[in-house]
Amino acid sequence: MRVPADVRAAYKAAPHLTHVELTWREGRIEHWLRFGRPVTEQRIDYSRRIASFAPGSVFAFVRWASNAYGTIISRIDIVRVVEPGEAYQTLPFVRRGGDILLKLNGWPQVEKVLQTIDAVEALGIDPSDVAPDHWRHVHNRLAAGLPSSRYSLAQHRAWLARRNILP
Repeated sequence: MRVPADVRAAYKAAPHLTHVELTWREGRIEHWLRFGRPVTEQRIDYSRRIASFAPGSVFAFVRWASNAYGTIISRIDIVRVVEPGEAYQTLPFVRRGGDILLKLNGWPQVEKVLQTIDAVEALGIDPSDVAPDHWRHVHNRLAAGLPSSRYSLAQHRAWLARRNILP
């Protein structure tokens, strides 16, 4: 798929950032962020924009599409933005890719992840600040058809302390 010139320009203007192409065509294609803190956003046209993230940040990217017969894709990815030069995985509509912490398909799985995100927010914690290991845990448990553990305030405090001493 060829990247339009206006989208390429956004990538060239900030190559150190990770760019996520968001599209919203009501009832047909809906790509949106469930959480994350973009450092910049650029509107391309009425239905498209690009959200750009700094290295180290975490975001959730939801992709949904349908046709005349119903939903054809339902997907959620939680991604950590990598530093320049760091290894990464590629992902559609995410330019440069990132460290994929969670990747699930199908509405039942996506719905469980959205409920997990809601539970984290109910604790008063921004999901972008959650320990990356927790998102990996949620991915692994749901992929195996098992319930995941709830994120706790104690777990979050431990993660914040650990993050402060990590290089």
